[in-house]
Amino acid sequence: MTATPATTADDARSEAMPDHDADPVELFIATRPRDLGGFAVRRALPAPLKKMVGPFIFLDHIGPADLPAGDGINVRPHPHIGLATVTFLFSGEIHHRDSVGSDVVIHPGDVNWMIAGKGITHSERTTDAVRAVGQHLHGLQCWVALSDADEACEPAFFHHPKATLPEGVVDGCRVVVIAGSAFGMTSPVQTSSPLFYVEARLAAGKRLRLPDAYEERAFYVARGVVGCGGRRCQEGDLIVVKPGVDVHIDADDDAHVMLLGGAPVGHRFIDWNFVASTKERIEQAKDDWRAGKFPLVVGDTKEFIPLDPLA
Repeated sequence: MTATPATTADDARSEAMPDHDADPVELFIATRPRDLGGFAVRRALPAPLKKMVGPFIFLDHIGPADLPAGDGINVRPHPHIGLATVTFLFSGEIHHRDSVGSDVVIHPGDVNWMIAGKGITHSERTTDAVRAVGQHLHGLQCWVALSDADEACEPAFFHHPKATLPEGVVDGCRVVVIAGSAFGMTSPVQTSSPLFYVEARLAAGKRLRLPDAYEERAFYVARGVVGCGGRRCQEGDLIVVKPGVDVHIDADDDAHVMLLGGAPVGHRFIDWNFVASTKERIEQAKDDWRAGKFPLVVGDTKEFIPLDPLA
């Protein structure tokens, strides 16, 4: 997805927790709705008090939304630099095309890892077949800031079907490692820095311990109500936890939770759809998009999202 209009730190309300030794929660972030041109998402990152969790710099909750027949997603071609996007759907599908020639329909449980590097353009739409009958669309899209060594690499796209992802039972909870390593399992997704991104499904009454091998960690409640450190967390809440402490999630009812974090990659600037370690890279990318210097999406060249829509 695109961050249109320009991403700011006001996209989510965040609240620092009192500094009690027994409380594992560092920050509570409640998502706020964003309109991506007729389609609403809930944005958790970036937030006023927390721009990044490890290398994760952007998190949008897509839906859940029932799109009627004749309706669908129409995210026109737009650019990215300095990041990798990961779209992970729980239901529905999205047709991805990009400037390196990828043409993939994203299905639930698949991992689609797009490396922007020095510059890529992509679009996200609903196929004609699905648009004709409608769909229930639900999922998350994250941006992962690339390391200093990789932020200007060649762009690329990797598709990993659901069946290739490691899956297991931890503390009686079903988990899938989407990217990185956690719970003794490693995803086939190649990342540029140490991280973890895990889907977890907890039955009512179950308790799941967060991976503890990473400096920065958080979890996002996609469905249900869970407890952590005496606080009740519900759908749309992102909970950032303290480093170096044991953290458990307790499910009040059946819950669907995404676990994420990793090693910090250093300060990053974010402006519109661009992420970079310097403002100069951001400004150059903006100039290049205005001047039409980004490569075109293969098979989707008739329209694009302008950087300056009112210009």
